[in-house]
Amino acid sequence: MTYCVELENNELYAHGSNALLLFVSGKFFVGRRCDKSKIYNTGKSLRDLVLSYTEGLHGRWHFNDIRAVFSRRYLLQNTALEIFLANRTSVMFNLPNKATVKKVVHALPRVGVGLKYGIPPSRRVSLATPRQLFKASNMTQAWQRREITNFEYLMYLNTIAGRGYNDLNQYPIFPWVITNYDCEELDLTLPSNYRDLSKPVGALNPSRRSFFQERYENWEDDKIPPFHYGTHYSTMAFTLNWLMRMEPYTTYFLNLQGGKFDHASRSFAAVSISWKNCQRDTSDVKELIPEFFYLPEMFVNGNDYTLGSLPDDGPVVGDVILPKWAKTAEDFVRINRLALESEFVSCQLHQWIDLIFGYKQRGPEAVRAANVFYYLTYEGSVNLDTIDDPIMREAIENQIRSFGQTPAQLMTEPHPPRSSAMHLSPMMYSDQLSQDVLMIIKFLSNSPIIHVSANTHPNVPTAAVVTAAANQTFALNKWNNQVSTAGRSTGQPGSPGYSMEAGKNLLIELDPLILSTTGMHRRQIVDTMDSNVKSKSSCYVVTADNRYLMACGFWDKSFRVFLTDTCKVTQVVYGHWDMVTCLVRSECPVGGDCYIVSGSRDATLLVWHWSAKVQWVLGENHVAGEMATPRAILTGHDTEVICAAVCTELGLVVSGSLGGACLIHTVAGDLLRSLDPRSPDMSPRLMSIASEEGVILVTFDKGHVCSYTINGKFLIQTDVNGKVNAMRFKHEGDYFLTAGDNRQVQVWRTYDHNLMYSFPMCDASILALDMAHEQRLRKNPTRTIIAGMATGSIVAFNVNFSKWHHEFRETY
Repeated sequence: MTYCVELENNELYAHGSNALLLFVSGKFFVGRRCDKSKIYNTGKSLRDLVLSYTEGLHGRWHFNDIRAVFSRRYLLQNTALEIFLANRTSVMFNLPNKATVKKVVHALPRVGVGLKYGIPPSRRVSLATPRQLFKASNMTQAWQRREITNFEYLMYLNTIAGRGYNDLNQYPIFPWVITNYDCEELDLTLPSNYRDLSKPVGALNPSRRSFFQERYENWEDDKIPPFHYGTHYSTMAFTLNWLMRMEPYTTYFLNLQGGKFDHASRSFAAVSISWKNCQRDTSDVKELIPEFFYLPEMFVNGNDYTLGSLPDDGPVVGDVILPKWAKTAEDFVRINRLALESEFVSCQLHQWIDLIFGYKQRGPEAVRAANVFYYLTYEGSVNLDTIDDPIMREAIENQIRSFGQTPAQLMTEPHPPRSSAMHLSPMMYSDQLSQDVLMIIKFLSNSPIIHVSANTHPNVPTAAVVTAAANQTFALNKWNNQVSTAGRSTGQPGSPGYSMEAGKNLLIELDPLILSTTGMHRRQIVDTMDSNVKSKSSCYVVTADNRYLMACGFWDKSFRVFLTDTCKVTQVVYGHWDMVTCLVRSECPVGGDCYIVSGSRDATLLVWHWSAKVQWVLGENHVAGEMATPRAILTGHDTEVICAAVCTELGLVVSGSLGGACLIHTVAGDLLRSLDPRSPDMSPRLMSIASEEGVILVTFDKGHVCSYTINGKFLIQTDVNGKVNAMRFKHEGDYFLTAGDNRQVQVWRTYDHNLMYSFPMCDASILALDMAHEQRLRKNPTRTIIAGMATGSIVAFNVNFSKWHHEFRETY
């Protein structure tokens, strides 16, 4: 797509042969191109033109929805731009030249590449090279300290190196990590089951490596530089072959193949066959794509496409044939992800990064590593602007598309290795922290604690455990990070973090205003709630910085925003036609924006945008003081909405209504699918989403807990004794907690619902749960669980998830 871009009265528009891109009044629009004469001959301003044109546009987004702007390559030329939006989508544009890219970036908000990578936002950052972004970011240090996973780090490297989902020729690259696809049971503790990540795929087989080295050394063409591999590890054809069972990739694959599926022997029919081909076929050196580690649907022929039969009277190609050690597609993805995060991969992943993104990507080190590809795959190998002959230019563009594109080189020195888990966490195997109950705090009111929110990240200005009681009081209980990171052994003089003030030695300090007769009014919500409302945890939401508390259930069909320091109402938000029954907040970094989703008796949900900068639920103009307007209206329920969950990472909202209906929407309001309860008389009570695992957890009445994939497939059901009042995923999603009328906090493994541990029984029902954020793998790998009790107290439990991990459990 070719665009011409001009600036006029601080407004930017771009038009091309088949599309129009407009920037005006804080929004940008994409649609079919209108007649050029309408722009130049009507005498109307661009703004008037836009207002008369917007109805038929393909897409339009507010500038305030832009979260990151990256400069990109297209066909190895630095002429593209990718814009990432709040609803977890992105849009990529190819522009005529670098000067145009600069104009567009300067017309867009100054968001940089977002907040995730630790780089201050600026337009200069959006125009920075991948190597500059790599040097400026703190992600490598976070990966070394094990604060992020291998998967997250590889996605980061792919993203800043120009790989993304909008260009199939530059799709993200992930490594093969497992080598054994034939055994009945896969032992992830055996080194022989893992690939050598210090070598490229083409050099894993010694005989094949010799073949490629001989080709390189005997190359005699004067015009084409020597290379080891005439094909690449990532091309559009390879990506579409992996994903051909899923739309829209099926359509793209058929377009590439002239309207027909490829011969079955060349299709992705079995994981083991694909791996063997990568070891023996001289034209196959492809690596994997991220979906191998999170998307089981790619292995299932859910649309029943006719894909032919394998040669020699082989089976009909349908679902991908999985290894024997994987019973289902979900099982394969889970085990593949476990292998990716294993110690064997962690300790050598930096060597694979050197091959794909680092100093072994090109030059003498690439030659020594047998890692040289066809010259047209590398950035800087050709400048298309210098080619005047249109036929020659088209031929070279087609060659670039066919041969693949090597990512931008991020470093010219060896990538540092990851620190070992034992080095970072010498207390990992210690029994020093074996006690289950850390502390109990009793509130004088004796009112049941129905909500607990533990925003305890070290970056939170006032780290605290916020609790709300059934009598509409709340408390801001200070979290002592010094005690937490000192291993909680600070109770004795001389121990690390010990203070002469007794209260400073407690993990959680009781809110002093709760004990004060003069300050109690600053913790009491006096606004009248509807008498028919039964207070529950989902009636409250606390912002990530602990500064604001939101509450619903008011008779006037609103939800309200309170300042936690003074209990002053700062905003009253209207939008529903009946009483608001539940509130949920999306995950977000400290100081970052988030979604607030409200459910109501009017059978709808509304998606709102909370601005951390403005400290306001925003309206159309994105300024403080204006009337809030919802980002989307979610419909489909017939009865009162009683529970919901929202995930920014996936851009999904899951909701349940009285009578059993469970629906999945996008945050933009599109209804995707429904989750069917296991029996018609089951009604949902609680919901949660694990983005890393791709799992939705739904608790129905009578203690039924069900897991579904994010695409709606039922996975497993477990029955918990008694009513479940609270449920919480561990941040990584591999375990979840339940608590309720059985008076116990229980830890379950997500993939098979295996009960891992039951904490000591409490003296009353547990009504609320949350898990504190603690620095992972610093002095200890433990987490703190805070439970709200029906007796008006909170209990802090200690849990060490590492002792159930397959790599560490033998040590315990």
